[in-house]
Amino acid sequence: MYGIFGGYTQWAVVFLIIFVLFFLLVPAYGAVATTTSTAPAVVY
Repeated sequence: MYGIFGGYTQWAVVFLIIFVLFFLLVPAYGAVATTTSTAPAVVY
């Protein structure tokens, strides 16, 4: 069950997933917050 980096592969995958989700969600939350504050009707 070990990959190229041995026991660290599991943590590398977890970190990579969190890293990607972070950069995907932060701009999304920023856009939603901006849209909500300027035009709440767009959200609905």
